[in-house]
Amino acid sequence: MIRSYALTALFILLAACSVSEDQEVALGRRDADEINAQLPIVTDPAIIGYIQALGESIAKKTSRSDLDWHFYVVNTRQVNAFALPGGFIYVNRGLIESADQLDELTGSLGHEIGHVIERHAVKQMESARKANLGVAVVCTLTSICHSGLAQAAVQVGGTALFARYSRLDELQADSEGVVNVARAGYDPQGIPDLFQVLLKEREYQPTVVEGWFASHPLEEARIQRAKALIAQLPLDRSERLVVDTPEFQAFKTRVSELPVPPPPRQLPSDQQQ
Repeated sequence: MIRSYALTALFILLAACSVSEDQEVALGRRDADEINAQLPIVTDPAIIGYIQALGESIAKKTSRSDLDWHFYVVNTRQVNAFALPGGFIYVNRGLIESADQLDELTGSLGHEIGHVIERHAVKQMESARKANLGVAVVCTLTSICHSGLAQAAVQVGGTALFARYSRLDELQADSEGVVNVARAGYDPQGIPDLFQVLLKEREYQPTVVEGWFASHPLEEARIQRAKALIAQLPLDRSERLVVDTPEFQAFKTRVSELPVPPPPRQLPSDQQQ
């Protein structure tokens, strides 16, 4: 059963006081395999190639450039993105379609990459272990015990595995995102710009973006902080940062022409308990 495999991995990790990088990657790979078997992952070679190259152009400039990074597009119009431990990043079709310019998408990727760099999911598990809170806390953090790993993955509009980060985690991921997208040559202004777009969409299409807000706490102060971080960057103003490209617009068009997203799969009753 999917749930038993996921819980086994978590028990192994919780058995130790700390999680090594090899364990982190192994957990991420196992969860990614199971998630990919449940979610409508896009298989179009052009889309796969673009998102992988774009993600790597940021990730390979970070302090964890040695990880084997993997980037996926999920065929759902729910606006969201999430990261698994060890360098597995997922971005929903809906988020891509909501991004007006390339720098907004790179900002989102940079943010999710930031969660991996800071090892936020791993630190949550380590904290649970050190506090002797054990499996109960892991269930709360991941939703596995209530609905199974696959169900958490299917509900990409809500909280996917390891997506319930604290506000401090979100701010740290923002900081990593700002620094790393700029280092990769993209304009970090896309980060607060995307936040503004999503806040506006919440007014008109709340059900489409509710998952993003559930797993990415956002308030106006966070937007202002992102802008302040950008203002503090020691940027060489003579070097023009990338805001948008024709290639991104072509990519966005190709994504918008994907088949209609399928309805979420329902788990058999024995896996929902």
